[in-house]
Amino acid sequence: MITSGGPRNSAPDTLNRLFFDAVQKFDKPDALQVKIGGNYQPISHRTLAERVRRAALGLQALGARPGDRVGILSENRPEWAIADYACLTSGLTDVPIYPNLPPDQVAYIIRDSGATAIFVSTAAQADKVRQIRRQCPSLRVVVGFGASRDDGVDLTMAQLEAKGAAAESAASIAAYRSAADMVRPDDLATLIYTSGTTGEPKGVMLTHDNIYSNVMASAVQVPFVGDDTCLSFLPLSHISERMAGHYLMMATGTSIAYAESIDTVPIDMQLVKPTLVLSVPRLYEKMYARVLENALAGGALKKRIFFWARAVADRWATETLAGRKPGGLLGMQYRIAQRLVFSKLKARTGNRLRYFVSGGAPLAPEINKFFYAAGLVILEGYGLTETSPVISVNTPSAFRIGTVGKPVPGVEVMIASDGEICTRGPHVMKGYYNKPEATAEAIDDEGWFHTGDIGELEDGFLRITDRKKDIIATAGGKKIAPQPIENKVKTNKYVSQAVMIGDKRKFPILLVVPNWESLEKWAKVKNIIWTDRAQLLQMPTVRAKMEKEVAEELQGLARYEMPKKIALLEHDFSIERGELTPTLKVKRRIIDQSYKNVIDSLYVDEGEPAGV
Repeated sequence: MITSGGPRNSAPDTLNRLFFDAVQKFDKPDALQVKIGGNYQPISHRTLAERVRRAALGLQALGARPGDRVGILSENRPEWAIADYACLTSGLTDVPIYPNLPPDQVAYIIRDSGATAIFVSTAAQADKVRQIRRQCPSLRVVVGFGASRDDGVDLTMAQLEAKGAAAESAASIAAYRSAADMVRPDDLATLIYTSGTTGEPKGVMLTHDNIYSNVMASAVQVPFVGDDTCLSFLPLSHISERMAGHYLMMATGTSIAYAESIDTVPIDMQLVKPTLVLSVPRLYEKMYARVLENALAGGALKKRIFFWARAVADRWATETLAGRKPGGLLGMQYRIAQRLVFSKLKARTGNRLRYFVSGGAPLAPEINKFFYAAGLVILEGYGLTETSPVISVNTPSAFRIGTVGKPVPGVEVMIASDGEICTRGPHVMKGYYNKPEATAEAIDDEGWFHTGDIGELEDGFLRITDRKKDIIATAGGKKIAPQPIENKVKTNKYVSQAVMIGDKRKFPILLVVPNWESLEKWAKVKNIIWTDRAQLLQMPTVRAKMEKEVAEELQGLARYEMPKKIALLEHDFSIERGELTPTLKVKRRIIDQSYKNVIDSLYVDEGEPAGV
């Protein structure tokens, strides 16, 4: 079956055109916002355009030529945007690098891309490049975003812009704009290295029009109102934030406020009062867990009010999602529930939020419905780096929880005979850099990109059931989709992470990382005494508690889907140990290897040899 988001809604064009048009059309005082001294300061479209031009002229003065690759190793900040647009308008291909990657992985990306220059944000990032610079023969220039020249930096951003300003003249400005206009839609805009849940990272080649077409298709999915503000905190190194939180916001005149860090998001949300927030499911999972924890930590009356309000809101959501307008007693109860309970949750977002957007991994339907019932709509979408990224997204007018919405304009979706989701259209990448075999494997002769995800179409809505490579086939031949099961478990307030293992084994098991804040509070109430967390996890009463909590979340599963045993892990999975991608997706293969002894021990008791 093939479904389509309809015809493309824009002619092929470039990100340069998008940028120049936005500057001219909106000309606002707060194109960007940056936190300085605890308060947000605006940067106007005019200032942004001037700094982009001067940085571009500075790069040209350093010898950068169209087609060269330039790295950006930085957290989200205005200089990231300036560096990006300076590269694009110069005909350069930029290579964003996750700031949390270790030096050896940074070196791999610089070498593989052949980057001739790199922007770095801080002394720590500059030091990474300093350590591996000799391993990167193509790298000639390191530009630092800091006010002072850190060790390993050749010149600061201010010096680069000053170099460009010194080269400014009527003729050079005209030549810069002419060269920017000569960039073609099919020219390479960026090389984005996949986070790699399996194998080494691959450089995804995205053209100007790959991304431009996706921006234009996405711009009609959410009704932008002209004075929107977006809080940007997902890594701009990732295509989701790059397209939606960067280019899409620029194209719609939305002010982009950069969070100081991921840890300050709750505070920054209060300061910025955003109308739009883009995130991965982990944020919503944590918000949900926090709300539940606060309710359960209160007195008996507070608990009763919360669970009454949640039940009322859930009934209201069921009626509303079915297309009926709740009225009468339910309508009145819902208004009371909003005032007593959910208004507090909305206040934490700044009280102006119109939409959350979720992508990057599946969002548990229970969590999505909870936020919808609370009056905070999460528009869940779906896509990959290779698809620029949006394939489909829920919209205010076409919204169905448990799905990732309908395809956006210009995008075709097909479900292959084995259930794999395939897509075709202007959003599909040019290919993998220097990897023709991998490209041919991913894109077939008819132009269909094979996503590696399993899904189904219902009334035009796309539903993701799992990753093709994640499907667990037990030794008995039963096939299990682990992600929905893991997502159910993670809605429990005592659970931080959950990963199902069981491929080619007799039965599935579950690795569970407790939510230590909740578990330790419970242990204190039960008068349990412990010296460290490892000791706590060995106690039979604690193990029984965690097994009971997990079992309650998984009621209704088929018998073969139920994890037969649970292993409790002391430490959460981390990017640094290679267990999570930079976008917080679990690397199942790494987890399987890292905890091999723990996993094998659960099967040995059943007479299965270790390592099976």
